[in-house]
Amino acid sequence: MIGALRTPEQQTVAVFGGSGFLGRYVVSLLAKRGYRVLVATRNPNPTMFLPMGKVGQVYAIQTNLRYPESIAHVAAKADHVVNLVGILKETGRQTFDAVQANAPRLIAEAATKAVSFVQVSAIGADDQSESEYARSKAAGEAGLLQVRPDAVIIRPSLMFGPGDSLFNRFASLVRMLPVLPLAGADTRFQPVYAGNVAEAIVKAVDGAVPGGQTYELGGPEIKTLREIVEFTCEVTERKRLILSLPNAAGRAQGTIMGALDKLTLGLMPDELVMTRDQALLLEKDNVVSERAIAEGRTLEGLGITPTTIEAIVPSYLIRFRKTGQFDLKRNATQTTPDLLAPKSGGAASDFHPERASGPAVGSSSSH
Repeated sequence: MIGALRTPEQQTVAVFGGSGFLGRYVVSLLAKRGYRVLVATRNPNPTMFLPMGKVGQVYAIQTNLRYPESIAHVAAKADHVVNLVGILKETGRQTFDAVQANAPRLIAEAATKAVSFVQVSAIGADDQSESEYARSKAAGEAGLLQVRPDAVIIRPSLMFGPGDSLFNRFASLVRMLPVLPLAGADTRFQPVYAGNVAEAIVKAVDGAVPGGQTYELGGPEIKTLREIVEFTCEVTERKRLILSLPNAAGRAQGTIMGALDKLTLGLMPDELVMTRDQALLLEKDNVVSERAIAEGRTLEGLGITPTTIEAIVPSYLIRFRKTGQFDLKRNATQTTPDLLAPKSGGAASDFHPERASGPAVGSSSSH
C-alpha cells in the first residue's frame, strides 16, 4: 500500500508499452498530473519524443515481456501499473500468447506493491472468438483477474488521434489506390479519441474509477467501416470507388496479404498488410454494449465527454490532400481582419485598433 504517500509527485506509475500510440497520451497526462513515470518498452529510443515533464520525471526502461526478470525490474518499483501492450499481428517471437495472453498475469504477479492496476484490452475480447487476437485479449483479462481481481480493465473501440493507424492508414490507401477493396465494409465501429481513453486511464490511477470492473469506451458516433473510409475521402478531398468484399473474400485477402508480408520479411508497406486474423475481426461489430451503457461502464459514466471525429481528424489528415495545407486559394481571405479595419463591424466585432502595429486599412497615419 502507498501509506504515507499522498501526492502524485510521491508516486511512481509503471506504463508498459508507454512508447506506443496510446502510451504517449497516457504518459503525457500522468506527467501533467505530477506522477513519476517509468516507461517500460522493448525499444526505449522512441521515448525521446515523449513529453518529458520535469527533469527526471519520465524515465524509459528497456523491458521485454518474454523475460519475467525484465518485468520484475520495473514492476517492483511501481505504486501503480498500467499495461498498454498489444499487437495486431504476430512477428517472430512476439506472439499473441506471449504478449497479450500471458503478460498481464506476469506483470501483476511482479507488481506486488502496486495499489492500482489498469489493463487496456479491446472491445471484442472473447474466449470463443475465431480470432486469435480476440481470444488472447480475453485470456489476458482472465489471467490478470486471478491475481488482481481489483484491476480496472479498459476496452476501447478503434482509437483515433494524430499518429493513429486508423484514419492515417485509410488516407494513405486512398492516396495510393483508385479502388479500395474493403473487407467488413458494413461492420459497425465506435471510434474513440485516444485522449479520452488516456483520461479514463489516469482517472483509474488517481483512484477515481471503481476497480474490479470492465469499462467499454467508445466515441459519440457509430460508423460502419465504409462510412469511416468515406469520411476519410471527404476530408482528403479524393473520390474513390469502395468495393465491399464478402467475408469469404476478406478472409482470402487476409491470407494472401499475410503470406506476402511474411515472404517479404515484413518489408511490405504497413498500409497494405492485413492478416486473416484481422479479417476475422472485421466481421464483428465493435461497439459499446447496451449492458455497459446501462451500468455506466462507459466514458460518459466516468464523467468524460467523448470527442467527435470531426473535431480531431481533419487537423491531421490535411497533409493527404493534393495540395495539403498549402492551398493559397483555400486559405485566401477576402475580408479585412477586424483588428485592422477602419471602423467597427458591429457589437460582435473584435475591433481593437489600439492593439494594431500600424494604421487601420484605408486610413492614413498621423504624426
